[in-house]
Amino acid sequence: MKIAFHGAARAVTGSKHLVTLKDNTQILLDCGMFQGMGEVTEKLNGYFGFTPSAVTYVILSHAHIDHCGLLPRLVAEGFTGTIYSTPATMDLARILLMDSAKIQAQDAEYANRHIEHGEETEEPLYTDDDVVKTLSQFKVLDYNEDFEISPQLNLRFTDAGHIVGSAAVHLTIKEEGETVRLTFSGDVGRYGDLLLKSPQTFPQADYIIMESTYGDSLHKDLEPIEDMLLEIITQTCMIKKGKVVIPAFSVGRTQELLYALNGLELKNRLPDIPFYVDSPLSIQATQVLKNHPEVYNNGVKEVMKIDDDPFAFKGLKFIENVEESKALNNDPRPCVIISASGMAEGGRVRHHIRNTVRNQKNTILMVGYCAPDSLAGRLLAGDRTIHLFREDLPVAAEVRSIKSMSAHGDYEDLLNFLSCQDPALVQQLFLVHGEYEVQQNFAQRIKDHGFKHVAIPEYHQEYEYNKEPACN
Repeated sequence: MKIAFHGAARAVTGSKHLVTLKDNTQILLDCGMFQGMGEVTEKLNGYFGFTPSAVTYVILSHAHIDHCGLLPRLVAEGFTGTIYSTPATMDLARILLMDSAKIQAQDAEYANRHIEHGEETEEPLYTDDDVVKTLSQFKVLDYNEDFEISPQLNLRFTDAGHIVGSAAVHLTIKEEGETVRLTFSGDVGRYGDLLLKSPQTFPQADYIIMESTYGDSLHKDLEPIEDMLLEIITQTCMIKKGKVVIPAFSVGRTQELLYALNGLELKNRLPDIPFYVDSPLSIQATQVLKNHPEVYNNGVKEVMKIDDDPFAFKGLKFIENVEESKALNNDPRPCVIISASGMAEGGRVRHHIRNTVRNQKNTILMVGYCAPDSLAGRLLAGDRTIHLFREDLPVAAEVRSIKSMSAHGDYEDLLNFLSCQDPALVQQLFLVHGEYEVQQNFAQRIKDHGFKHVAIPEYHQEYEYNKEPACN
């Protein structure tokens, strides 16, 4: 058995891990798009590092674009096998991949209008037709269902608590009289999440591929999320008469924000101002979450006894068309605008940032992980000038963050996730989906908890199982 790491290797995006068995069966764990990597992003998304037509199966941990976003490209380049996921992951993948194809087509059209004579035209990574074909190859499995993919390969999903439908992947592999148990964490959620159940325990593994996004951080804010939101909204909208712009991922973060704001209304603490969700994709994602109440934790279920829609409240309006979105930029009244994307690398939120960033009465609020090279990351780093829509804009608005609003577990959550394992029985643990310095720190924490063999693979590095832990 070989494991090769073709994405999310010493980085937090582009998740792709290829398991090759001795009979050349190839199992691809996730097929994510690289995002927020600056000028190299396009190049990274154009090269898999393996042959798509040789892949036998894909197993998808969850529907975030950095985990599923290159599936249609994989299909377009020859993959014909089955894609396994949970039902909610397929529902989300459908809307996210269609949206991704639409954005790529628009970006390519825009770029081609501005090319110089003799330059090559730009093509999208994939089309709507590629997405439709990809979705036809999905097969859904419920959590905790043991499924025999082949006589030598068994699959089980357990709830990872990251977003609706997210799963840790557990493979039992039988080859040449040996049984190997491999776990891929996907992205691990929070214990005590605002909306979702905590990550489940899972069977003992021989090999673990483990995410490490916040491997050196603790999500410990001094106040609950509701209180922090209230303080920022009050200061900006009620006192300074400005706007709060919140870049938020359509899946997960937007729904958490709506739930927290709804909580303020239930306590009669929500300011009487307009709240806008300016993202058609967020509207669809919110509906997917409503369609899968089985993922809710007990706290949400208690709220639903007194409020049948925990994601709606007075003053909330969902913006769908472009004209309404543009109108927000011309409306001087205080308000809160929640808009995608979370790293401000695309989508309508970039227009709202351009409209508000030069005025000190406004606040731009980050509520999740931001890659350092992304627009959101540069704002968080304190850049006093940003380049946006071919303009250099001075940053006068206040930039704030609520770090605890992360769908990724901190190092205590990650260690909790591993606590069901006997470290002495884990032959090798690989750290993926994290910045290298963070991974080095987390590797030491893991070793302090008894895991002796911890590797941090490089991009395209391959590991071969030969009964002795070693990386090639």
